[in-house]
Amino acid sequence: MSSLTAGGKLAGRILDALAEATTDAPGITRVAYGTGERFAHDFVRKEAEKLGAVARVDAAGNLYLTLKGRDPDLPAIVIGSHLDSVAHGGNFDGAAGVVAGLAVMAELVGQGIRLPRDLIVLATRAEEAIWFPLSYPGSQAALGLLEPRALEARRSDSGRTLAEHMREEGFDPDVVRRGMPGIDAGRIAAFIEVHIEQGPRLIAAGAPVGIVTGIAGGFRYVDAKCLGAYAHSGAEPRFARHDSVLGFADLVAALETEWDALEREGREATITFGRVQSDPTQHGGSRVLGELGFTLDVRSAEAAVLERIEARLQTILTEVGGKRRVSFETGPRFTWEPATMSPALIARLDRAATALQMRAPHVPSGAGHDAATFAGAGIPTAMLFVRNENGSHNPHEAMEIADLDQAIRLLLRFVTDFDNLLDQP
Repeated sequence: MSSLTAGGKLAGRILDALAEATTDAPGITRVAYGTGERFAHDFVRKEAEKLGAVARVDAAGNLYLTLKGRDPDLPAIVIGSHLDSVAHGGNFDGAAGVVAGLAVMAELVGQGIRLPRDLIVLATRAEEAIWFPLSYPGSQAALGLLEPRALEARRSDSGRTLAEHMREEGFDPDVVRRGMPGIDAGRIAAFIEVHIEQGPRLIAAGAPVGIVTGIAGGFRYVDAKCLGAYAHSGAEPRFARHDSVLGFADLVAALETEWDALEREGREATITFGRVQSDPTQHGGSRVLGELGFTLDVRSAEAAVLERIEARLQTILTEVGGKRRVSFETGPRFTWEPATMSPALIARLDRAATALQMRAPHVPSGAGHDAATFAGAGIPTAMLFVRNENGSHNPHEAMEIADLDQAIRLLLRFVTDFDNLLDQP
């Protein structure tokens, strides 16, 4: 630990305290608008106030921790992420980003540096969609963008609405419903989120930190079906069959072929059939399956790639339906927009990494993050990933504090250089 910055040591201590208080074997649980998230927000607030930051909470419960700069009229630099977790998840997803912001504050205070502009650490609410079936309701509410009907979304464990849970925690859903922002987008010079990587790229690259180029958008069919006809496995000849399994298998193979073609062109996407099921009261070892249900999740940081896969999907469904004599019902479709990170901020992070002789490769994000909300609102946005083995949303997240400390060093350089650099190559 001795080689860590003072901020890095503080980050480790806060993360340990969060883990201890919110342990829910085999992992940790911080339910959105529940006791775990509440504890984390209160704890982080107290730590920031010890550093001299001023705390404020908006109507949705997002927490703003401001270290005053020399000129309060200048738009602020905001470092933020979330403090909720999935059930029995890992300790670092979300929290590491908030804690990294506090660590940067601690370094500035410890070194006696006062920035020209305010530095705000933002802890958002309810980022994990497992609790409410919404994309980033906390950060959406922070910018006054949450649709009023989202407040009627029900929490997965309690069955009660987002508005009810907000009110129970002492916040004001009526203000949120009216679209009153917690922070004015025009008052943000840059939004930066630090997050553990949820994939293996940095591990493979042997790099502690990566600079994110974009956050994937996507579409998801959550209740799709391939419909054929049930029949006796021995008595139904091949020419007469309407086999939903073969129809589904052809769909999978055809989309895999499309994915291969995209990769040959150097385009990034992910295609996932996350749930495949048949009715246990109908299926059997001696039956041709008449109905198969599935989900399809497609993601890419390129809108053109998403459009291409969607168009190809519709063609495949028609072709396979005709060939296998089955039909497809895709059911409800959910979409979310890709988010491109600011090239100017990426260039600044590249310069900071070069100055620190730190290797920070560019990487995409396949998962969604609060940063997507800010980028979508036209705010200059950037993201840093921290190397982390074993993915996320599980108890085995394996981020090293030494790697987070590298992200803290990079962020510190970024914020201290922010007003000394022109956005030129």
